[in-house]
Amino acid sequence: MVLVAGKKLLQKAQKGGYAVGAFNISNLETAKAVVSAAVEANAPIFLPLTSGALKYGGFELAGLALAFARKVHVPVAVHLDHGPSFEVARECISFGFSSVMIDGSALPFGGNVSLTKKVVAIAHKKGVSVEAELGQLKGREEAVFSAKHIYTEPSAAARFVKLTGADSLAVAIGTSHGAYKFKGTPMLDFKRLSEIADAVNVPLVLHGASSVPKAIVAAANRYGARLSGARGVPESHIRNAIRLGICKVNVDTDLRIAFTAAVRKALAENRSVFDPRELLSPAIEAVKDVVMRRIKVLGSEGKA
Repeated sequence: MVLVAGKKLLQKAQKGGYAVGAFNISNLETAKAVVSAAVEANAPIFLPLTSGALKYGGFELAGLALAFARKVHVPVAVHLDHGPSFEVARECISFGFSSVMIDGSALPFGGNVSLTKKVVAIAHKKGVSVEAELGQLKGREEAVFSAKHIYTEPSAAARFVKLTGADSLAVAIGTSHGAYKFKGTPMLDFKRLSEIADAVNVPLVLHGASSVPKAIVAAANRYGARLSGARGVPESHIRNAIRLGICKVNVDTDLRIAFTAAVRKALAENRSVFDPRELLSPAIEAVKDVVMRRIKVLGSEGKA
């Protein structure tokens, strides 16, 4: 049984100079792929579920994530990603999640502080870690949307962490949600990240960090997808962000594209097959390959 609080994974990563991958899951296949990759790479991971994933799969999906975490030998934090409310966070804590994110980033500073403090108060009583967010990423991830970047201010970040007692902080330095992160040359504000890292004493988190590999996008498009112009965060930028203090990197879009590309290919090339297991097995391998690659980039391979 290696279900652990997210805080423990991140503190170890902070000391070791690497980042832990948070790979969003939405069904049995993605959960199996992510956990299999972590076991093979001997790497710690977060298994995040959004409120959208819980709406789709119910808490039965969360139960599956917890079952995986308790079965494998690598440390796993089952995590609520972009928790939209105190009520959802409380429900996840009660269910057995070891980590929750409360996303009050759309609120005024005081409202974000108040909401985060409420979640911290109930989470810490049960040994559950809390991630908060200050600043906003442009783009959409399910119910989370912002039409523009609102960058995290270092001094505000320091005050926020002190007032809330959050265990980690998601920051906005120029990444975006979705498959279309940049129209031109990718630009992250590394100077700002360095200043935030100097100002706060908790591990930092990078959302919107999928790399949207060209090969996976091309494979999806070859079999009918329409993802022209999709562009993500270069791996070199991710490595630099880790050097400057990022300890957790969220990945969702890359997994979705890889999954979709594999399913589209399987359907196109196996028209007589009607067994969903045969059609979905390639998707498990495709997602696993993406996770394995990202674990190497994060430097978390062998860190379990």
